[in-house]
Amino acid sequence: MRRRKYLLSGIVVLAALGLAACGGHGAAENSGDGGTAAASEDGSLNLTMAMVDNSQSNYYRGAKRIADLVSEATDGKIQITIQSGGVLGGETDTLDMVIQGDLDMTSCANAVLANYIPEMAVLDQAFLWDSVDQANYAVQNELGALIEAEAEKQGIHVLGYLESGFRDVFSKKPIQSLDDFKGVKIRVMQNEGQLAAFTAFGANPVAISAAEQFTALQQGTIDACENAVSNCWINKYYEAGVTSVTNTKHCFVYIPVCMSGNAWNKIPEDMREAFAEAVQKGCMDQWTYLNEANAEAAENLKNAGVAFYDIDTEALKKAYRTAQEKAGTSYDEAWEAAIDAAKAAVQ
Repeated sequence: MRRRKYLLSGIVVLAALGLAACGGHGAAENSGDGGTAAASEDGSLNLTMAMVDNSQSNYYRGAKRIADLVSEATDGKIQITIQSGGVLGGETDTLDMVIQGDLDMTSCANAVLANYIPEMAVLDQAFLWDSVDQANYAVQNELGALIEAEAEKQGIHVLGYLESGFRDVFSKKPIQSLDDFKGVKIRVMQNEGQLAAFTAFGANPVAISAAEQFTALQQGTIDACENAVSNCWINKYYEAGVTSVTNTKHCFVYIPVCMSGNAWNKIPEDMREAFAEAVQKGCMDQWTYLNEANAEAAENLKNAGVAFYDIDTEALKKAYRTAQEKAGTSYDEAWEAAIDAAKAAVQ
């Protein structure tokens, strides 16, 4: 079994990968306000974790699993309250709160964390990974070590990685070829890689918040959007005019679980290893939940009349590479080396 060292505040934590997680208790949803770690009269530590995803999502299920495993691993001495549905703000807001020490934990897309770690922009590239296994290996090894080391310089402990995984395109008309992207107004994540990719495909990327996508589809402000298939179902985009899903698998999104230095320092040293391992196990369980949610969503969408299409991804890759070369796009050598190492390790 492969093992990896996680460096957290000078503590070396050995996280066994692939272990089956055990059941537990201890997650509470949306009870109380945002704040910092607080010790109860009985000496237990209460942490608050924010997330933008709602309690019906596989991401929340993953967060609850983290809370349950942490409670179990610490004999109930550390509890995590989950504030879901963006009640404490968006991903950028809550990450700022974590950095400032005003919030214990949050989850955010890797592109959001890249605002503080510019080298992470390398992960925004389209068609970066060939498989889920490759992407998972990367954050469990050299790439993860780079992320966590740079995050600590910002006062953030990256404890594990939830995932949104590979993303597909949801559209109001069928998109079956590169030519079909021409002129399509599509809402994308606002990062260089996403914008460059869809511009290269001939589409018109549109900058609106994720929360506005349903209305934007209804009103014709956008013709398409993109995300994990489970998001298309849970957000009911098929009721806003989406009739097609194109299996582009154009990018892979991680959702790092970030903890403030203040909160980490309040965890007793003899519990830190167990705490970190529990978070990582919960994250890995969420990867399974995501796969299950995507499969269920695809079946539900088909039953709702949504058609699924494959596309020549090699044509999309060629268009994107050409755009990158023309723009002279380059990334930090150490980070590119870590990505190459993952690709070499998992073919």
